[in-house]
Amino acid sequence: MASYLISDLHLDESRPDITRAFYDFLEGPAAGADALYILGDFFEVWIGDDDDAPLPREVARHLKAYRERGTPVFLMHGNRDFLLGEDYAARCGAKLLADPTEIELAGQKVLLMHGDSLCTLDQEYMAFRQQARNPQWQQALLAKSLEERRQIAAQIRAVSKSMNSRKAEDIMDVTPDEVIRVMAEHDVHTLIHGHTHRPARHALTVDGKPAERLVLGDWGTQGWCIRADENGLELMHWPLTQES
Repeated sequence: MASYLISDLHLDESRPDITRAFYDFLEGPAAGADALYILGDFFEVWIGDDDDAPLPREVARHLKAYRERGTPVFLMHGNRDFLLGEDYAARCGAKLLADPTEIELAGQKVLLMHGDSLCTLDQEYMAFRQQARNPQWQQALLAKSLEERRQIAAQIRAVSKSMNSRKAEDIMDVTPDEVIRVMAEHDVHTLIHGHTHRPARHALTVDGKPAERLVLGDWGTQGWCIRADENGLELMHWPLTQES
């Protein structure tokens, strides 16, 4: 038996191939898993649990069926879907996780994060993140109509894309000192996160002891997951085929 961790699928109507690949993943490698952890940016954008678009409803049905086959499902907020709430999680048969969350995995204590809070050099994004996590700001946004929220989400995405195109690569990656600080604070020597779209395994030292940071990739041209079993943690990937 094994647990699986995924992140940054960015599910969107414009990429049905990724949605289909996710369903295949549920019925293939992750079938009968001990647990499935989705570490943020599951959707490309999330305007609220009351979204009446077909894709969120379809995804919820697939995840609920997967949960009913016996695998617990855990969802963590990302920077794209930070408005995802308890109502939608319940429709998926899933449990929302705080960011960060400590769990026991492969016989060791592991810290799970989305990863955006580690990018402290990106001051513009960190300012937006603080605003977007403010409950009053979220309530004001959710009080708007679905159409208004769709327009606001499109504007935010356009601004973010423009800003990111001008930023240095290191600014958009995690800050090494912040990684060490967070791992030491939680007394862990294994960290798993997504967000940066830079899948890798990084060896480091925390409190004088060997440690490791595992980064999940985004589902663009490849699918990515971490498999955790009695043999340890394995970062895996496979090709995705985009239909023309």
